[in-house]
Amino acid sequence: MAEPIVSRRDGAVFEVILNRPQERNAINDEMMEALAAAFDEVEKLFADGLRVVIIRARGRVFSAGIDLEQFHQPDRGLHDNLFPFTARYQAILNKIERCSLPVICLIQGYCLGLALELALACDFRIAAERARLGLPESRLGIIPDVGGTARLVKLVGPARAKDLVMTGRNIELSQALAWGLVDAVYPRAELEAGLADYVKGLTAAAPLAVSYAKRVINDIVDNQRGLNLEAWAQAQLFRSADFRKAVQAMLDKSYPIDWEGK
Repeated sequence: MAEPIVSRRDGAVFEVILNRPQERNAINDEMMEALAAAFDEVEKLFADGLRVVIIRARGRVFSAGIDLEQFHQPDRGLHDNLFPFTARYQAILNKIERCSLPVICLIQGYCLGLALELALACDFRIAAERARLGLPESRLGIIPDVGGTARLVKLVGPARAKDLVMTGRNIELSQALAWGLVDAVYPRAELEAGLADYVKGLTAAAPLAVSYAKRVINDIVDNQRGLNLEAWAQAQLFRSADFRKAVQAMLDKSYPIDWEGK
């Protein structure tokens, strides 16, 4: 079985690659744990000349979001106690947000749900034209609970965050760029060149200054209260009939859901 995450170093750049292309890079426990291990390795290499981390994906899409099969396994006990699951995933994305090095997320195709929460934990988001970004959790009867709600509010403001979270809609890339949800958009053929420009700009600055600037800016606004609220709300929603119905509809491919016909 292929590794869910592939990591590689090229000089001053460390790449973390989502590697489940046949499953549209759907994110599961194994992938999340591999992400955590990759960023532990990054911290060890910080003093060895590493300057930038890039998160990218193999295949046509960055990620379609969380692997819903995980929620269809009654033996995991998630419906009775979601807090440990949420806390573990939040801690992994916090590790990315608090990484000593700048982290760039390179997005192509779909970047939905947990995948966008992952992207929001990065410092910069660079997208290929026609990429599709969204937080569709409300259409499943839940909310983004792995930092997506808290980080989105910090990035784009409460009114715009309400728009995306409460409707669950995909956002047009032009709007995402205007709102600051993505930092740059390139034609697919120019994506690598655009990424190289970002890396060049970051590596031109003094490494300790970049690291400390990131830490200071991150700590100006503390996310922890928002993360706690996300976990509390999600634990309530996860036990709802709405969520059970939505997951079954997605697995049966009978989505969209008629919410009135409960």
